[in-house]
Amino acid sequence: MPVAIITGASKGLGRALGAALGARGWDLVVDARSAGPLEEAARELRKGGARVVALPGDVADAAHRAALMAAARELGGLDLLVNNASVLGAEPLVRLEEHPLDGLRAALEVNAVAPLGLVQEALPLLRASLLYGTSVPSPYIGDNSHQTGTEGRKRTGGAVLNISSDAAAEAYETWGGYGAAKAALDQLSAVLAVEEPGLRVWWVDPGDMRTDLYAAAVPTDDGAGRPLPGTVVPALLRLLDAGAASGRYAAPGLLDGAR
Repeated sequence: MPVAIITGASKGLGRALGAALGARGWDLVVDARSAGPLEEAARELRKGGARVVALPGDVADAAHRAALMAAARELGGLDLLVNNASVLGAEPLVRLEEHPLDGLRAALEVNAVAPLGLVQEALPLLRASLLYGTSVPSPYIGDNSHQTGTEGRKRTGGAVLNISSDAAAEAYETWGGYGAAKAALDQLSAVLAVEEPGLRVWWVDPGDMRTDLYAAAVPTDDGAGRPLPGTVVPALLRLLDAGAASGRYAAPGLLDGAR
């Protein structure tokens, strides 16, 4: 069975994506900072028959990242790394003149540095993944002749899915710190895609969602008109099913059939 690591999986988009993958037969390693909500989510995921390892912790902690990777190895490897865990840096969001510098550092650490740390740990497993493996011709050298076959060599590779934000690309008042951290994640993703052409690397703006993160960011907006995170999952599954080319995608466009 394919194996995925999903960070920030106790609620919101991470939990919804985990449920969808589990229903497809994926084995899962999931994390979140709060142990109680994470274990409750894991129990629900296991009801579908998936093997689920739930590890509470902070992705900014190198030891926790190593534990996530060790759990994936125990399940058989790693085919998909989903960097979904995120922090705002200030709650509620504030203008840059008031933004706490420690909050910006925290946002960069969780939203950009930690995903890179996980990628570094995951690369050997992702390179070995057969999620998108295809046979390729390999030369056979005989007596002054060359033949081609498909034995002995496969082009392999898994996928990295980094959850970004429109705040990474647009200038919204009070979203400067969070947006800067997500912009850093976007650039890391773009360079990773160039450096690792055997992998699929997707960085995706999920669009507006009704989440606890948004409620903390803008508590004056009740968010009732915003779509639930589960509505975004079909867009992410479309990337996965198609083995789409590495790049930046917007979930609303994927749902409409466009990039």
